[in-house]
Amino acid sequence: MLKIWGRASSSNVMKLLWLCEELGIPHERLDAGGSFGRTKEPAYLAMNPNGRVPTIEEPDGYSLWESNTICRYLVTTRTPGHALYPVEPRARARIERWMDWQLGHLNAPMTTIFFTYVRTPEAERNWPATHAARDEAQALWDMVENSLGIAPYLGGEHLSLADIALGPYLHRWLALPVTRAPQPRLQAWHGRLMARPGYARHVGVPMS
Repeated sequence: MLKIWGRASSSNVMKLLWLCEELGIPHERLDAGGSFGRTKEPAYLAMNPNGRVPTIEEPDGYSLWESNTICRYLVTTRTPGHALYPVEPRARARIERWMDWQLGHLNAPMTTIFFTYVRTPEAERNWPATHAARDEAQALWDMVENSLGIAPYLGGEHLSLADIALGPYLHRWLALPVTRAPQPRLQAWHGRLMARPGYARHVGVPMS
């Protein structure tokens, strides 16, 4: 059975748990990272020298790290050609563009905001950095808001890996106690995702 190493509260682990439920992939999750430790142990570093979560481990011992890469791998090896990750080059490129955008642009400001409000004691919070990150995140989410005026999901008419990559950050953006300009399309998109059992179970949960 596939093993997923990582704590359930990690946004990058959430992606994989949600994806596995969408595809019906049997798996076992093992706590690692944060207060669970393990990620600096030699056995873990042998699988993932980056020492972060998630890491997957196949029954034959093959391991892989980086959540978006793992998402691509799981669809390709379990259900090749699935609508979540289509084969047609332009359809696939639309999806991969958002996955890369999540890593290259959205991740940094969202991490700053999340850590400020959820994982940093109030007395230690860096408010100037948080306010700057909020402004950056607002502009980035406005891009998504505008894109959703074209189709109900980021890749088009159907759920895709683009939605799975951004979904955990969407839930946090709407749940964090920050000032946000109205974004009705984001709210509607969130409602569509929450209607999916895997998202509701693994992503749309209290932040910790």
